[in-house]
Amino acid sequence: MARRDYSDEFRRDAVKQVVENGYGVIETAKRLGMHPDSLRNWIRKYKSPQAEFEAKVSQEAQDEIKRLQKELKRVTEERDILKKAAAYFASNPN
Repeated sequence: MARRDYSDEFRRDAVKQVVENGYGVIETAKRLGMHPDSLRNWIRKYKSPQAEFEAKVSQEAQDEIKRLQKELKRVTEERDILKKAAAYFASNPN
């Protein structure tokens, strides 16, 4: 096969077919008209530290969401207590 340049979008879509959709490497490569080793290399790059970094960032985002939800719950409870206190003092001017 002659050497061809593939766009980044084409590479991502090809890797996605194998990694996310579960198609075989050889089957996908034949269907796309490319060499299976090229597709294997793209998959290897896909699973590189960059992909691990993105997973870590995603986990950090989930942790931040949990922290913010706890803080929101605490602040909401404090607000409700203050509302009740304000209502009590408004009804009892002594």
